[in-house]
Amino acid sequence: MSIKKTSLYATATAATLAVTLTACGGSGSGGNASGGTANKDATVNVGSLYEPQNLDNTAGGGQGVTEALNGNVYEGLFKLTDDGKVEKLLATDYKVSGDGLTYTFTLRDGVKFHSGKALTSEDVKYSLEKVIADDSQSARKNNLQVIKDIATPDARTVKVTLSKKSISFVYNLSYVWIINSQAKNLKTTEDGTGPYQLGKWTRGSALSLDRFPGYWGKAATNKKAVFHYYKDATALNNALLTGAVDVVTSEQSPDALDQFKSNQNYKVNDGDSTTKLLLAFNDKAKPFTDVKVRQAVSSAIDDKKLLESVWGGYGKLIGSMVPPTDPWYEDLTKVNAYDPAHAKKLLAEAGYAKGFSFTLDTPNYDPHPTAATFIKSELAKVGVNVKINTITPDEWYTKVYKNHDFSATLQEHVNDRDLVWYGNPDFYWGYDNKQVTQWVEQAEQASSTAEQTDLLKKVNRKTAEDAASDWLYLYPQIVVASSKLSGYPLNGLNSQFYVYDIQKKG
Repeated sequence: MSIKKTSLYATATAATLAVTLTACGGSGSGGNASGGTANKDATVNVGSLYEPQNLDNTAGGGQGVTEALNGNVYEGLFKLTDDGKVEKLLATDYKVSGDGLTYTFTLRDGVKFHSGKALTSEDVKYSLEKVIADDSQSARKNNLQVIKDIATPDARTVKVTLSKKSISFVYNLSYVWIINSQAKNLKTTEDGTGPYQLGKWTRGSALSLDRFPGYWGKAATNKKAVFHYYKDATALNNALLTGAVDVVTSEQSPDALDQFKSNQNYKVNDGDSTTKLLLAFNDKAKPFTDVKVRQAVSSAIDDKKLLESVWGGYGKLIGSMVPPTDPWYEDLTKVNAYDPAHAKKLLAEAGYAKGFSFTLDTPNYDPHPTAATFIKSELAKVGVNVKINTITPDEWYTKVYKNHDFSATLQEHVNDRDLVWYGNPDFYWGYDNKQVTQWVEQAEQASSTAEQTDLLKKVNRKTAEDAASDWLYLYPQIVVASSKLSGYPLNGLNSQFYVYDIQKKG
């Protein structure tokens, strides 16, 4: 799970997926550029609201570093495609021992880092150890703690031994960047193997990527990609209208879409999102220790009305932590559905017939303030008083995520397959159900994806019934682009935005 606009990354567990051989090209690309021929020396200008905090995804680089560098500058042994499949990338083959504890990977030959150094097994060992180090903030740190030993029998072979079975191990490796073991200053520089190398990063403005001439695979279809950063959606849309950018990675202002829909010079794409907006309760703090209170609050909020007010006709109601793109999805929107009368009944049964008061810690960027005001109004109708405490992303990370010093909070969870965090009682929301924890552990050690899916469906339903959180809605993934562009990602799973297949006419 990534959390937008902050330096926090957490993780998900996933099925072992079909793995095929590929270079940097992928599927799920959008846009059909009309007229003219693609310019192989084009500069593609990308508009985004998510500037990196730094350039190291194990050091709190945030959503922005994944968007700009993942797959473009850095590559993994495996790659997560835009439609959620896992493909071989820097690994050409791998074997798993009969007991499921030892993975032996064969590395691609002829791969060089941007500095010119050849890729070896030592670099893979270094990269894995960097992810699981004590000071790592990697998205896969906790999942990859199952790594017991990493051996490098030769330059092209990596042998990883696990402490216990992990059906998601290969999937989780798709999030691990392979970095030159000799690289320094990775917060401001890079040394990856991807189709681009870092050009220039002007903090607060732009980050440019230049096509790497020594790339091992298919060359990027454009010469340069520049990520331009904006403070708000209005400025971003104005940049698209004036031609300052060619594509917006994730549209955050649905009210502005009509001007693009009605203009033949642009295309509006509605992809599949994995970003959930949560009203997350501290399940270890009263009154949210009581399941009836959590159920009551969930039932008192009209999620459909909130979604419509924020996104118009875009986005989806979800009812749980699991989006439709996850294998263990089930439509649970009828569980704790909007019903103010039922909410009042539950509050009375919990001993709060006259209601109660709590503080809602709210990140200071859209749509959280809007959602918080809506929730305050809705809960007032059932006698619950909400005090909104607006905080910065850094304050949220310290107060809520690290110190668990909150009653309830709003937050976006970006990653796919992140239901498993409800199996961790030490996670920031404190949900602690021994059966759920057992199901999550059994799912990770399952012998088949079918077994894993069955177990996680149980987790999905149980957490929904317990109102472990209130999953307000699933974001839309709206990519708006110039009609001169094609080959851009539509879904942007987990905030990645591959630019190497983008073609620009003229």
